Parts: sequence; structure tokens; C-alpha cells
Amino acid sequence: MAVKKVIRMGHPTLRQVAKEFTKEEILSEETKQLIQDMHDTMMAESGIGIAAPQINVPKSVAIIGIENDNERYPDADPYELITVFNPKITVLDNEEQAFFEGCLSVPGLRGLVKRPRKVKIEYLDMEANKQEIIAEDFVATVFQHEIDHLIGKLYVDRVAPGDLYYNEEFDEFMVPDDEDEEA
Repeated sequence: MAVKKVIRMGHPTLRQVAKEFTKEEILSEETKQLIQDMHDTMMAESGIGIAAPQINVPKSVAIIGIENDNERYPDADPYELITVFNPKITVLDNEEQAFFEGCLSVPGLRGLVKRPRKVKIEYLDMEANKQEIIAEDFVATVFQHEIDHLIGKLYVDRVAPGDLYYNEEFDEFMVPDDEDEEA
């Protein structure tokens, strides 16, 4: 179990399409170690999701989990930890929603990204069984963000011009304080 270095925007692995896992690979001890390392890294960085390419492993797996006390996303509802191998997304609702996204591989920035509100994710679980889930609202955005990493995309590729901020300026000018909820 180890915290791995998160590679940053500009590293070529983040722009590769990740290779899919075979059933045998999913069930291997090496993959169990990879998932544990991804989890340890995500927790150390206060993330709510991480994809294998972010720790320089160009394989198609991501984990997502939102704890009650996440310091980066304190208002997010909890979501039980899930591991998705070889995920495929189907949009179920084309209505877009916008959330400010950050990324462990793009430290210090936040950007407003519009994404579909409701998606279905088909994937293989830790036992290599086919599964599917429906994700809505913020969780749908988190899944789309992490699965983008598996096709070589970063959230900054989806930010509209003028909607990218440094974290300090975001906190100062974009986050409403208790006295002004409409800021």
C-alpha cells in the first residue's frame, strides 16, 4: 500500500487512451495492489476520484468515492467507494449541468464544466463481473471526469473560455460567503 506520485498536465500518459483490462488482469494480485495504491493516493490528496493514468499507469480503471469530510468538496453528498474497470458511458439525459471541477493532475486550478446530468456506466467490477449503474447530478460529473482520463482528456479541455480560475481567486471571488449567498 503506497501513495503514488500524481502526474500533472503535460505528462504524455494523461493524453493516451488507456488499455482495457482482461478478466485475468482484473483478478490478479498486481491489480489489487494498483487499486490499493490508487485509493491511498486519492485519500492522501483529498480527492473524490482517481484514474490509473493519473499515477502513470495507462490502464482503464478508475475509483470514485466521496467521504463525509472531504476537504476539497465539503458540500458533496457521500458516495460509496466504487472501482470501475473498462467503463463505458451512455448519456441518459442530454440536459447539461455545470459544476466547478478541479483535478489532482491539474493542481491549483478550477474550471466550470458543463456535462450531461444523467449517465449510465457499464463496467467490470473487482471480480470481473459486468455491472451497470446510473449516476445523476454531481456524481454523474465525477464519473464523466474520471472516465475522461481513460480516453486522454482533462477537464480543462472542456472549460469554456473565461471559466478557469486559480484556486485562491476562485475562493475569494467565486465562492459565496455567509453574508452574500448570490456572489
